[in-house]
Amino acid sequence: MKIKTRRYYIYYLARIGIFLVSMLPVKVGLVLAELAGKVIYLLLKEPREIAFENLKSSFPEKTDAEIARIVKGVFLNLCKNAIELLNAYKINKGNIDKWVRPEGVDIIEKAFSQKNGIIVLASHFGNWDLMAMWFALKGYGANAIAKRIYFERYENLMNKMRSAKGIKIIYREESPKKILAALKRNEPLGILADQDVDSVDGVFVDFFGKPAFTPKSPVAIALASKAPLIPCFLIREKSGHRLVFEKPIEIVDKGNKEETIRFNTQEWSRVVESYIRKYPSQWVWMHKRWKTKSQEA
Repeated sequence: MKIKTRRYYIYYLARIGIFLVSMLPVKVGLVLAELAGKVIYLLLKEPREIAFENLKSSFPEKTDAEIARIVKGVFLNLCKNAIELLNAYKINKGNIDKWVRPEGVDIIEKAFSQKNGIIVLASHFGNWDLMAMWFALKGYGANAIAKRIYFERYENLMNKMRSAKGIKIIYREESPKKILAALKRNEPLGILADQDVDSVDGVFVDFFGKPAFTPKSPVAIALASKAPLIPCFLIREKSGHRLVFEKPIEIVDKGNKEETIRFNTQEWSRVVESYIRKYPSQWVWMHKRWKTKSQEA
């Protein structure tokens, strides 16, 4: 009962926050987000410690002071993400280019020319919600695989914000036919596959030098649909965001399905790791990325 009551409190606080933030210029909101990030960094001990330990094991060459600065940057980035999401109603076709500067659009244009849609391999990096908005507002369409939020008011609030920008949600438990249908319409399908989720099928691959349980779905869907698998990264910069499209992952057939999935999952994981290494404060380090242990470890 206490948990349910707390959800309602948080929901109504969120609605009040949306109203207050909407009254402010975005630049002012982002300044407040920096202040909020510093406060939340100090208050949330457990997420802060998880992030610190994950970073320490991934960057053993960095000092504790360097790690602490990165962790603080993670909290600041997430607070800025929240402010931008709450201001999503201000983003439209006319001003999206002021928010997002794309690089390598020719890569996705060539991929769309194959008429199989594209699999947007996103990650919890930068502002991933804004990436989906860019695709939708640029006329490509936008479909995203997501986990259902089991609190109806939260779910409705998020869906209202997403659908207002033309983003369509496909829940994990829904029929795979919905996923394939989106790709057959030659639309993008966004997948966040960079976390340890024990409720989905996965394989162990090397990630920052440690075995990490990683979802099979990106490669499995690419095999089933022939859609190009394209790693995409929305990088927060001092003025706006830079959207980078990497070359499609060349799916290598290793002779059997399981090994093919494992090998190619390792390939895209290397690309994701390379961006996190370049911009460590833009990834969600407080997630327990290595919680599932390999039997071979």
